[in-house]
Amino acid sequence: MTRRSLTGPALAVVARLERLDRPAERLAAAVREFVAAGRGKDVLSGSWLGHAVHPMLVVVPIGSWTGAAVLDLVRGREGARSSELLIALGIAGAVPAVATGLSDWAESERSRDDVRRIGLLHGATNSTVLALHVASLVARRRGRHAAGVRLSRGGFCVLTVGDWLGGHLAFARGVGVNRAAFDEAPQRWTRVLDAGGVPDGHAARARAGDADLAIVRRDGAIYALADRCSHCGSSLSSGRLVGDSIQCPRNTTRFRLGDGAIVIGPSAYPQPVFAAREHAGHIEVRARQG
Repeated sequence: MTRRSLTGPALAVVARLERLDRPAERLAAAVREFVAAGRGKDVLSGSWLGHAVHPMLVVVPIGSWTGAAVLDLVRGREGARSSELLIALGIAGAVPAVATGLSDWAESERSRDDVRRIGLLHGATNSTVLALHVASLVARRRGRHAAGVRLSRGGFCVLTVGDWLGGHLAFARGVGVNRAAFDEAPQRWTRVLDAGGVPDGHAARARAGDADLAIVRRDGAIYALADRCSHCGSSLSSGRLVGDSIQCPRNTTRFRLGDGAIVIGPSAYPQPVFAAREHAGHIEVRARQG
């Protein structure tokens, strides 16, 4: 018996909503312009941390608002003060969570139409959650406890939808994960291209075993990196060389040719690199030893 996703049909409908493209593209372009490549972008994307920051930060608003919902349910007015503090904490924690999420989505939305559309809905849903909890806190502070509880319960219900959409983006579409985590080259030297197949100052795509590679010749030296950009999955061999690095064709990330280190983000993950040599008229690669 074949098992089907209960939410798959709903996601398929959202993924086909072309009318979302125009506002999504405008918003993403504005975010990329506001948070230009550099230190600020790297802070938001997690280049300094080694993985995306957004999943860490969402724990604060989700946990705080969940705690407030539970207190409202089991303690009522007796837990009103604690509920207010949790809601306020969630609101404060939502600000950096929104900032990092917007930054991640703006750099990823060009990779797939469904990422652009579902990501826009994810952001709109969570903005609604934030607005409802702000309204709830205001109502509670003005002595309208019952109205505040209704608003935060509504926000909590919408939050579950936002979490569902966010989970789909991360785990089903790979937004924010290391897209090159499982790219491995053979342990033995393997021919991948003729020596003349990569002119100096250029990159070419090759395959060794199960791994797609970007083979680069720079100032006479041969370099081999995983071809799949660790940030968005695009082909690095289609990117451009900038000094001793290669830039992804879909975002501003640059990886150093020699060791795959991040020169500039938004990627939070270094690029896998492999040993490469020119031997007997061919370019050969293998996994790095030691």
